[in-house]
Amino acid sequence: MEQCANRSGRAKYEVADIFRLYGEDFRAIHSVPQKQESVMFDIEHCRSSVFGYHLDICDECGHTEPEYNSCRNRHCPKCQGIQKRKWVNARLEDLLPVPYYHVVFTLPDSIFPMCLFNQEFIYDLLFDCASETLLTFGRDPKWLGGDLGFFGVMHTWGQTLWHHPHVHFVVPGGGIGPNGEWLRLKYKDKFLFPVRALSRVFRNNFTAGLKDAYKEGKLTFPGHLEALKAEESFKAWLQDLKSKQWVVYCKPPFGGPEEVVRYVGQYTHRVAISNHRIISIDNGRVVFSYRDYKDDSKTKQMNLPAHEFIQRFLWHVLPSGFHKIRHYGFLANGKKSKLQGIKEHLTFEEECSAEATQEQRDEEFEATICPQCGKGTLRPIVVFDRFGAMTVSDYAYFIAQQTRDTS
Repeated sequence: MEQCANRSGRAKYEVADIFRLYGEDFRAIHSVPQKQESVMFDIEHCRSSVFGYHLDICDECGHTEPEYNSCRNRHCPKCQGIQKRKWVNARLEDLLPVPYYHVVFTLPDSIFPMCLFNQEFIYDLLFDCASETLLTFGRDPKWLGGDLGFFGVMHTWGQTLWHHPHVHFVVPGGGIGPNGEWLRLKYKDKFLFPVRALSRVFRNNFTAGLKDAYKEGKLTFPGHLEALKAEESFKAWLQDLKSKQWVVYCKPPFGGPEEVVRYVGQYTHRVAISNHRIISIDNGRVVFSYRDYKDDSKTKQMNLPAHEFIQRFLWHVLPSGFHKIRHYGFLANGKKSKLQGIKEHLTFEEECSAEATQEQRDEEFEATICPQCGKGTLRPIVVFDRFGAMTVSDYAYFIAQQTRDTS
């Protein structure tokens, strides 16, 4: 296959372009771990012959054209659409006709050096402590007195690609009581739980987890962190960490199930930066747009040396096998049988359910418009891997389209 189609709608500049232009020099200067090296390779070669190609056919006129395959790396800005739609579709079955809350737990910036060398442990601890804080408040009769169910999505970046680990939780406004009954929040539609109290419990849980990890020898202290190996130094660092601002933010309830669907589609499969935010990549520098939330969310521009941009991007490469989306309570794996019992106590408004489902159907079947007829959409009928071996085919559909075209 000599050349694949270059479809419209793509960003002018991509992270892949930055890696191709400046990646070799970056790797010559910096020691790049194998995982990050693999991510760079995949993004650089995404939708190139390295990953093979597929043949698309128009469902209206039968026009066919080739397109290179995606790398499917979860850090690639071009490869999240399909996975996002599949995940959101699966979440539709879990929606309940109750208020939903968006709660964000954020670690202080000063945790950054420790994260660099203890990434998986810190991120797991963030999930564990934040989720346990919510579950604890849910079990408290003062606030609910039952078991919550929710899911969380971890992001490790801010708008300027600086290290900013935080977890977004989507929490239904209620839970399951001791007898299996559905319990509504004590302060329905006003707030989930008090954020200052959530912040204190979260901070105490997290710092206690760090203290235990230190005693058990689970933390790594290389380079400039070596001084923290001494117990007194570590205690002082931990005390300083406790004195920082620990932010827990809870947004007002979503407007309904359809708004929850829009939200999860926006957050679940986001990567550190989208290609459309990149403005220029010339003269060894990268310029990209960002929102300054400290200045009324104004859109501004960040100008970084290319090597610094790459370094910041690679900070957000997750450990192999790390799950950045996790489910808890009655939405956890193995406990969803309780969900059916909940639905028997709650009745959906047909209008809300239909709106959410139709919106998702529209997104699910969104496809590239055929460049030949301008009416139909292109869908893959055969996929070849990098060695030219066919991995997926739908020849029946292909033959039907060709027959219709010539009849």
